[in-house]
Amino acid sequence: ERRHVNPKRPGMEFTFLGTSAGTPTKSRNVTGLALSHGGPKHWYLIDCGEGTQHQLLRTHHSVMQLQAIFITHIHGDHTFGLPGLLTSASMLGRTAPLYLVAPRPVKTFIEAAIGNSDSSLSFELRFVDSEAENFHWEDDSLSVTAVPLSHRVSCRAFVFTEKNLERQLVRDRLEADGIEAGPAWGRLQQGDDVVLEDGRLARCDDYTRIARKPRKVIVAGDNDQPDLLLAACTGVQVVIHEATYTQEVSDRVGPWPQHSSAAQVARFAEAAGVPNLVLTHFSSRYQFNPDAYPHIGEIESEAKGIYRGNLYLAKDFACYELNRDLMLKPIERL
Repeated sequence: ERRHVNPKRPGMEFTFLGTSAGTPTKSRNVTGLALSHGGPKHWYLIDCGEGTQHQLLRTHHSVMQLQAIFITHIHGDHTFGLPGLLTSASMLGRTAPLYLVAPRPVKTFIEAAIGNSDSSLSFELRFVDSEAENFHWEDDSLSVTAVPLSHRVSCRAFVFTEKNLERQLVRDRLEADGIEAGPAWGRLQQGDDVVLEDGRLARCDDYTRIARKPRKVIVAGDNDQPDLLLAACTGVQVVIHEATYTQEVSDRVGPWPQHSSAAQVARFAEAAGVPNLVLTHFSSRYQFNPDAYPHIGEIESEAKGIYRGNLYLAKDFACYELNRDLMLKPIERL
């Protein structure tokens, strides 16, 4: 099922800017993912491979409204787009501070690239160490934690949990306590405590309730041990994880690259009860031409033979929405 949505409607949406591992192909760029939540222009970038700013030009996302960048690890196919994207934002006139949540070597890389290219930024780049003990980052829309993964360099998965869920008024209680409909109801629903005209304090928690679970999503970096995410999967509706190879190719390549096969990820997601799984970061050897070998469909077939949940193979510019019913659906923007 593919639906059209109004791009002005707030939701939790994912737009894949690159789905190839290591090197780009004619149809797939290297890793980048845009996450929208908290408003029509409120978005976050996870990883920034070379060419990411070019990919963004084909979407509705603007670097002027970018809230934060999250980098899973230092490898170039996840970071080489950063200097260009940041300096372009500066040339376009950005002045609002921008958070960069990343391993410490990323900070060194950015400082060297900008410092040695006669470049500067017109905005404050606020670096946050994603490897810090008890790492936690949040803004008004999302709370973010990190899970260490298994790769050739230090790597993280980011766990995004929405905040400030909409509240429903408990009308029976309001009416029973003589609080008439009016501005006080609106403020309570917005999460505020209210001093009533008669001097009583009406507490938001007493007169409203949150009727649904928060949306919670894991976006993993490169990782050859999906089971490391097991504890973090409690309450998670979507896992976005690499599936660089099929198991047959993975066995042939050997363990050194430290990537997951489709079978590994599918077994983990099935055992963990993950309801929605999106695979990405496919080796450039996999093609879409039906006569080619190996074909990208082999990854899908391998995963579907194990995982019985809602499975998607990401493509560049594919967009998905996690709705309030906690179902993940592909969407098309008008």
